[in-house]
Amino acid sequence: MIAHTRPLGSRELCFVDGLPCTSLERTVVDCSLMFTVQQAVILVDHAARMGADLGLLRSQCSDLIGRNGVVALRRALELADPRSESAGESLTRELLHRLRITPPELQYQVRSPFGEHRLDFAWPERRVALEFDGKTKYFDYRPTGDVLFAERRREKALMEQGWTFLRIEWKDLFNEVEFKYRVLAALNLGAGAGASPLRRFRAG
Repeated sequence: MIAHTRPLGSRELCFVDGLPCTSLERTVVDCSLMFTVQQAVILVDHAARMGADLGLLRSQCSDLIGRNGVVALRRALELADPRSESAGESLTRELLHRLRITPPELQYQVRSPFGEHRLDFAWPERRVALEFDGKTKYFDYRPTGDVLFAERRREKALMEQGWTFLRIEWKDLFNEVEFKYRVLAALNLGAGAGASPLRRFRAG
């Protein structure tokens, strides 16, 4: 095992319960240098939700050009979005980006006869919603039966307004071909004769 070290600045030190710790930003950088892109995206999103200074993280990343692992950190910072509320949502965003699918709106608010609803991901112009179904959505807050009933009632009301729903789980993120097919099929259905949901990247 090879130990990788670099100097610790005074502003990169804080105290938690009286114990010296690296700051949130320094901790994110150090961990991301050992992570894959997907792991780094999860970490950076979570840190952003906690209030991490993304500008400072980008500055530190620039200072590490050429360092092993810095590519994962840089790509995670390019994708960082504190609106992602779970690891599953972060990985879904990273996969949509890697598959070059038109990026959705996050935590999109939409109204039905039952009130305001928030969708994990939405392409509102095509009325397509993508929901990541992790266990916390159904087990952590209210009795599971109540949550499932409310979720089903919300989905039914929005489908009557023309919305198409895609629901994915952890396993779907590791079957990329099927995931891409399902998302593009839904977006093409919603687009009719409109533009392709695949992004066009310029070379270079």
